[in-house]
Amino acid sequence: MTPEGKIKDVGLVRRVREDEDEELQKPLEWGLIRRLFTYTAPIKGKVVALVLMTLVRAAQLPALGWLMALIIQGPIAGHAAGAAAAGPGGFFHVASWSIMTGVVVYGLLALSTDLLFHFRQRYALEIGETVVNGLRAELFARTMRQPMSFFHRVKIGRIIGRVTSDIEAVRTGIQDVLFVSVIQFGSVIFSAVVMLWCDWVLFLVVLAMAPVLWALNRHFRMRLSHYTRASQESFSRVTATLAESVNGIRVTQGFVRQETNAGLFRSLLADHAKYNIALARTSAILTPLLELNSQFFVATLLMFGGWRVFNGDMTMGGLITFFLLANQFFAPISIIGNQYNQALVAMAGAERVFRLIDVKPEWEDDPAATPLRDPRATGSQVTSDKDQLTGGEADALDPCPLPLVTSHAPGMRIEFRSVTFGYDPAKPVLHDVSFTAGPGQTVALVGHTGSGKSSIINLVSKFYLPTRGEVLLDGREIRTITSHSLHRQMGMVQQQNLLFTGTVLENIRLAKPEATEEEAREAARRLDCLDLLEALPQGFATEVGERGAGLSLGQRQLVCFTRALVADPRIVILDEATSSIDAITEARLQKALVELLRGRTSFVVAHRLSTIRHADLVLVLDQGRVIERGTHAELLAQAGHYAALYRQFVQMDSPGP
Repeated sequence: MTPEGKIKDVGLVRRVREDEDEELQKPLEWGLIRRLFTYTAPIKGKVVALVLMTLVRAAQLPALGWLMALIIQGPIAGHAAGAAAAGPGGFFHVASWSIMTGVVVYGLLALSTDLLFHFRQRYALEIGETVVNGLRAELFARTMRQPMSFFHRVKIGRIIGRVTSDIEAVRTGIQDVLFVSVIQFGSVIFSAVVMLWCDWVLFLVVLAMAPVLWALNRHFRMRLSHYTRASQESFSRVTATLAESVNGIRVTQGFVRQETNAGLFRSLLADHAKYNIALARTSAILTPLLELNSQFFVATLLMFGGWRVFNGDMTMGGLITFFLLANQFFAPISIIGNQYNQALVAMAGAERVFRLIDVKPEWEDDPAATPLRDPRATGSQVTSDKDQLTGGEADALDPCPLPLVTSHAPGMRIEFRSVTFGYDPAKPVLHDVSFTAGPGQTVALVGHTGSGKSSIINLVSKFYLPTRGEVLLDGREIRTITSHSLHRQMGMVQQQNLLFTGTVLENIRLAKPEATEEEAREAARRLDCLDLLEALPQGFATEVGERGAGLSLGQRQLVCFTRALVADPRIVILDEATSSIDAITEARLQKALVELLRGRTSFVVAHRLSTIRHADLVLVLDQGRVIERGTHAELLAQAGHYAALYRQFVQMDSPGP
């Protein structure tokens, strides 16, 4: 992205400025630092101990230089005053004893300094790990609570980038930058106080040089801030593109896009490298300038200090003491400059992580929403639901539930009343849709691509809310129902079903973790696919691989059908659910689907006649409107749009010559 522009050409892709490319915030935002430390609450005692150790160590480092100066100025430069009167032997004895005493004290101070360093480093690592774990846990939890629109808008690579590189930058900022910087600043302050006490005239010379350092920092900090955030953002684009390319590897190879995509990726890498190089160049200018100024300051002090010694205003021992303290004063400046660069990276990472955490969902359950009563719920299930609620919400659950029925689940009445919906409210994809699905009925959704079939399913599932109109479940408006209680009573099988890493059995028990292996086998038996699952290399213990890559598309579908039946849902949604299954297996599965759908309210999106003919209600959609409705036979008799589609279906389903 150019500094003045919002759009940049990258290969064949035009990258439009995204929401996250905001104006730069302050280089160091103390509000972010305070917020980060709220995650240290579980180890608050160690934080206090670390702060105290940091302050003590900040004083110890210049104290070592001061003690060395006192040894040189006293026993060595002062010839151990009073020892000469004792004769040569006494002089040697007293001088040696004074020096040894000083060395022992110096050694004890150095030992305590190193001991504090050990605990400071250990506690800093523990605090950094605590903050990182807290951030990742909250980021994951907040992301999982976002509605579907969020995942359609935000690339998965960006989320991964926040959880990995950005939070790792925060870890570095806490473990290294923060406490090291406090120590270095403390050393500067402590050295300044001692220098002021030793010789206030020379200290005023040092103080007069401070505006030069401030001006240098001010000149470079905005440039460093800009390049740091640009580097972080460009790396996020690299991560997002990598994740997208890996997920779409079949398409990439199938359309021979390897070289084209590699060129795009190289362009993004070059973009990222450009900002990194600019950042490195700026840092390479700032750090030597700080070092040069430190040397210039030392030379200035040498000139003024020598002049004061020549005029008898200062002793040689005092000048040596002041220079040792001056080294302790100037040495941290270059370190602080390097730490500042890392602090900017950490701040950029924290800003981006909190920006994602703070994204407000486009919609949430109404605080007054209550659970949807499941007439099959047992006392234990009601208790489980109550554990996730507070106040009056828990009381809304039926105190006298009906016993659990596992054979034929009572369906749900679903009604659409003049529903209009758009993913962008200004561009509706459904227009004034109304229909009623009675308990246990099957509704088939038919229409060309983009006609609104998936949108109806999304509204029934409460993945989205209608823009206008009402969706009623068992007579209750869907906004008054908690999403959790609704999804507990749903089962969904899609065309592209996701299986999680693990075994076939673990994936089947996804919606009902307490289900036994025998229950899973019984569900597969009722679906007439037990033999197909047992034929897998390790049967139900077969590892499915990442995203189910270890199974064929048809095998994944069978696992998902079994998973849906084990969940024992009241609502079943089949979205092109048999499209990946061969004709022979589908013929077996169609008979078994009668078992899955019996007594349950179901919505079926399909292009095959076998899943449409037996529907209680067929809705024909075109450009978001219901243009025909009725049973299969009634719509054929009308000889309208559905009849024309039916003829196309027959031609597709009929075998070739």
